[in-house]
This record gives sequence, structure tokens and C-alpha cells, in this order.
Amino acid sequence: MDLFSFNENSNTGSDGMGVLADRVRPQSLDEYIGQEDIVGPGKLLRRAIEADQVTSIILYGPPGCGKTTLAHIISKHTKGEFVRLNAVDATVKEVREVIERAQTNKSLYGTKTILFLDEVHRFNSSRQDALLPAVEKGTIIFIGATTENPFHYVNGALMSRSTLFQLHPLTKEHSLIAMRRALDDPEKGLGFMKLQVDEAALDHIASMANGDIRRALNALELAALTTPPEVDGTIHLTLDVAEESIRRPTVRADESTQYDVLSAFHKSIRGSSDAALFWFLYAVEKLGMDPMTFIRRLIAASSEDIGLANPQAMVQALGALDAYRTNGWPEAKLNIAQAILFAVESPKSNAVYTAISRAMSAMDEIKSAEVPLHLRDTHYKGSAQLGHEGYKYPHNFPNHYVEQEYLPKNLSRRVFYKATDQGNESKIRLNQERRRGTT
Repeated sequence: MDLFSFNENSNTGSDGMGVLADRVRPQSLDEYIGQEDIVGPGKLLRRAIEADQVTSIILYGPPGCGKTTLAHIISKHTKGEFVRLNAVDATVKEVREVIERAQTNKSLYGTKTILFLDEVHRFNSSRQDALLPAVEKGTIIFIGATTENPFHYVNGALMSRSTLFQLHPLTKEHSLIAMRRALDDPEKGLGFMKLQVDEAALDHIASMANGDIRRALNALELAALTTPPEVDGTIHLTLDVAEESIRRPTVRADESTQYDVLSAFHKSIRGSSDAALFWFLYAVEKLGMDPMTFIRRLIAASSEDIGLANPQAMVQALGALDAYRTNGWPEAKLNIAQAILFAVESPKSNAVYTAISRAMSAMDEIKSAEVPLHLRDTHYKGSAQLGHEGYKYPHNFPNHYVEQEYLPKNLSRRVFYKATDQGNESKIRLNQERRRGTT
């Protein structure tokens, strides 16, 4: 358990000083970097923090965007007890101890308790349930921080009793601001060192940090502490030094991210060859996702979004599937890319999808469906006695078509498939209209 845990000496390094990212952590909203849309002047969360009226909230955003720092600032503003637990190692027993003490503080002293649960997505459902009664009664004010989609990882009941604030990825400029502050601060930052830092070095670290301020500060500190000083004692941080201090970040590929990328891929199939190809390659090459996941989605899209407007899209998709099964990755990369581009550049129609929806709705609408007598099986002796006759064989009629009822009587004349005017479906549409006597 970690009471009032945001002290300046936590996470100390070998020299007894806290790591740079903790030492220079903003102490007030005025020092806070980014997220102006939620903590800028006059914004709801800022007003609540300044008035010490924060209610239960969930902070959702990528690493290094300021979630923990925001909780730290809240701890500085509150007159109540502030408790921090990390969901990685916190137990139900610890949570209950916090709740019991919060009840005592509230009843005896009238003081509130704020529980900050970092990485709340690592708290399983049963442990989250232990929090719920205390949150409902107002015994504790809950602040959860997560890098994962809270709608996937946080109990619905806890979500409904908390206000969700989404923090966005910070920019290269935000990282530059944080690093320059650290370089100028002689007490908590690196200002006590005789540093000469090239702009190219700062720019490289800020770019590679990819919006993660903590990562940028860690790299800057590593560069400063490991670079030998020159004869006059100056430590010169060049671009070469910066390149050694920070590597390209590993791309996060949690379940939520994978769903988002797959969604972006499918939606791009409907409108952008460039985007569909990019999301496919990004997912496989950068996130390590299985190409088969995207081939399956491409096959589905070939009917859902293209259908009979270009039936060859399905052929291309299945060809990509066969190529991947035969040749594997990366040999089948070209085949899959070809099928993707073919699908995107095909005329689009969702008529197959909507036809299924209409047919399913019709099934729910009626209680049962009787097969018309003239469509029933006639291969056995006696079928005529049961009235199973009257079927008109279309190939015996002009244009191989004859008007007759094919649907159940209670769905007579119902239309499910309505061809569009896109691609090959335009011909189908003309044929439908001719048959229905509308041309």
C-alpha cells in the first residue's frame, strides 16, 4: 500500500536522486503539459481539481500522456487522504483496508479518501467488484488510470459510476517542452550539469519518444549521465549520442489496438486503397498480427461491401487465401495486396447485406412459413394427390423466366434483394425491373 505516495524520492536511482521523470513531474495544473481539452482554463476537470471536488473518474490514454501526473496534481490539491495502489500487485485485502480506513475517516473526521488505482485494466473483475459498493456509497472517490480501452477492461457498473476522461497522445513539441524545462531546472532537473545539447539531439529524442514524455526524459537523462565530459567539463549531447540513448519504440498491440486496426482496415476497403494497404501492412509488419485475420475480413467485405457489383472481388480474396496457405508470409504479400486493391477499386454495393437483413426481419415477423404446393417435392408417387403440382419450369418459357410465386403466402411479393446501379449489379437491376414490370 502506498499512502500519499507521490513523494519526490520515489523511484530513486543509484545516486540517491529520483529519476528525472519523477523529479521534474509537474506539481500544478499550470505546469502540466498538454491535454488542454480537459484541463485547460475553465474546463470541467480543471475546475473540479482546483475546488477539490473531484468525483470518481477514469483516465484513459497511451503511456506517457500524463495520467499519473494528473493524479499526482490531484493529490497535491486535495485536503483528504490520497492512496495510490497499482493494480499489478494490489490485493483485494489491501483494497478493503483502504475502504475500512476511508469509512473511519469519513465518520469520525468528515474527511474524504481518494483511491488512485494505476493500470486498472490489470485489476480483474472480482477485484473491481470489491470497489463498487464503496464507490456507490461515496466512501471512496475512485480514480482509475489505464492504457487499455476501459469499455473492454473495466466493469460496466464501475464505468457507469465514473466519468471517463480520454487523454490523447502528446506531440513531439510537448516532449521538447518537457526536456527544455528539465535542462533549465538546476534543482530537480539537469540544470546543475554543464550540458551542451544540440537541437538535433533534442529533436531526435522527441521524435523517437512518440508522445511519451517519460520516455523522452529517461533518454535525455541516460544521455547526460553516460556521456564522458570534455576537457573543460562540458558534456556535449550530439545527435549520435541521442541515437544511442533512445531506440525506436515497440508498437503496442494489445487486444483493443488490434480491434481498432482491423476496423480501420475494413472501413478503408470501402473508400481508400492507400489506407487499406497501409493498415494491413502496419498490422502484420509492425504489430505482428496474423495475415489470415485480414484475409478473412477481406472475404467478408467482398460480399458485405461489394457483392454482385463485382463478383470477382470474392474470387480475388479466395485466391489470396489460397496463396497464403500455399506460400506463407512474406511470399504471399503481393497476392494479398492485389486482392485488397482489387476490392477497394471495385464498384461497391451492400445489397447482399441488406437483402439478408430484410429476409431475417421477415423470418422474425411471421410465425411459420408454409412451402407453396407447386414448389413441394414431387419425386414420389402420390405427390399429385396431395396437390404438389402446378410448378412452371422457367426454361420452357421465353427468356427462361415465368411469373409465379416462390415465397410463402404470408410473404407474397416481398422484395429482399434490391440490386443497385453499381457495376455488374446495374445489369441485375435492369433484369429485376423487367421481371417486375417496372421498365
